[in-house]
Amino acid sequence: MTEPARTLRLVLADDHAVVVMGLEAVLSLEADLEIVATADDGRAAVDAYRRERPDLILLDLRMPDMDGVEAARHIRREFPDARILFLTSYETEDEIQQAMASGAAGYALKRSKGAELVQAIRTVAAGGTWMPERLARRAKEAADAPVLSDRQREVLSLVSKGLSNKEIAEVLGFTESGTKQHLRQIFTKLGVTGRAEAISEAMQRGILKLDP
Repeated sequence: MTEPARTLRLVLADDHAVVVMGLEAVLSLEADLEIVATADDGRAAVDAYRRERPDLILLDLRMPDMDGVEAARHIRREFPDARILFLTSYETEDEIQQAMASGAAGYALKRSKGAELVQAIRTVAAGGTWMPERLARRAKEAADAPVLSDRQREVLSLVSKGLSNKEIAEVLGFTESGTKQHLRQIFTKLGVTGRAEAISEAMQRGILKLDP
């Protein structure tokens, strides 16, 4: 006689009530998944994990009081075997790297289909790792790609603010031809051919963040 699958106890942490309700609706269809607690900020997520000791916690990346990365660090320090899956709408390399470095074993996107999310939960809870193939491929490409120097980051930041080559040279204290040389190196490293494309690529990789 086949033994029934063990029920996985889950904690959901997200500061958007509509997201939590949607997750509850999707996960309630799975007989082996049970939501034992929810939290709407990072500190409450840590408390819920401490109280419930679930098989897995799903964390949003950005939450009030304490963000998801910091919450994951707190949980892993206290419970080294904790299984953590980030569920977020953010997908830059910088955010992915921070999330995984915090001790999480998985990174999924909120736009994932229900079946994919369920698979991610079961995989991470069972001791595996999870990341959408597209994000995993992009993260590997970013890790293998040449890193921009501090000076090149400064140049790119000024480009994103609309400064001309001459204006950038005046701000940073070198010649206009020096600006052009830096830009050529930036374009080569990012695999792009122009300013707008460089800004877009750098933002996707988490290298550049525009001021609000």
